[in-house]
Amino acid sequence: MVIRLFPRPASFELGFFRPGNSTNLYVGIWYKNVTLRTPIWVANREFPVRNTSSAALKFIQTGNLVLQDENGTIWSSNVTRAAQNPVAQLLDSGNLVIREANDYRPGNYLWQSFDHPTNTFLQGMDFGWNFVTGIERYVSSWKSNDDPARGDFTFRLDITGYPQVVIKRGDSLLHRLGPWNGMRFSGTPSVRQNPTFTAGLYMNSSVIYYREDALDRSVVSRFSLSPSGAGQRLTWVERAKNGLFTITYLQTYVMIMDYVVHMEVAVLELLQLVAVWTDLCLKTNKLGLDPTGRVGAYEGLP
Repeated sequence: MVIRLFPRPASFELGFFRPGNSTNLYVGIWYKNVTLRTPIWVANREFPVRNTSSAALKFIQTGNLVLQDENGTIWSSNVTRAAQNPVAQLLDSGNLVIREANDYRPGNYLWQSFDHPTNTFLQGMDFGWNFVTGIERYVSSWKSNDDPARGDFTFRLDITGYPQVVIKRGDSLLHRLGPWNGMRFSGTPSVRQNPTFTAGLYMNSSVIYYREDALDRSVVSRFSLSPSGAGQRLTWVERAKNGLFTITYLQTYVMIMDYVVHMEVAVLELLQLVAVWTDLCLKTNKLGLDPTGRVGAYEGLP
């Protein structure tokens, strides 16, 4: 069921849906013009609606979106700032926002779904940290294709050293895409080769985040983290009455960066071996070689 919002967004819809073979009901956002319903955000991912006959999503005077059934509140946007004349709006970026009626400035939003991503990163989303609000925007996998609850894997911006994007399982690092080099993450292809969007890393004392902005809005593209932890950039291709999301570079480059990490370890081990060999050569040189070129003696090496 689609929930009508005004003005109606051209690219996305908000409504109730059942993922996969699940009988549970969720409130989500999906592409409007993509024939295969593809949720890009789920409000109540941890709190499914099981009594579906009485479920309703309401926008109340305090400026909160509230999902309720006959037993009470299941999920809420939890807006804490006082609102005078609040409105809820689904933007063409896929961002569901609550704002004052006459204030369109993103910095003044009372609440936005882009602050609470699920398994999808969209263009226009600030992916990273806001040190003022304490919010970290990162992607987390679904448990399964039937269950959008938080799974085992996360895709996030690691800022412990040079900023880089990593995939983790719990606290364990699985993949990394290399540090930001001023133009891109070093393990990914240059966005200059991609005419559909621009990308940049932005940082100051208040924020550090990665962001992509669409140049060609006719291209439907997203990044998704699968329940098995695979990071994929997906682009929609319409074919007759059906379509498909094609997997582009990212999964391949994650595999390449895995290989690079192993190569880095191998190179370090090789350098250590060279250092040992060099040290040995220096020591044997001090002792001298016999006329046949063999080491004359090894005894008494310091």
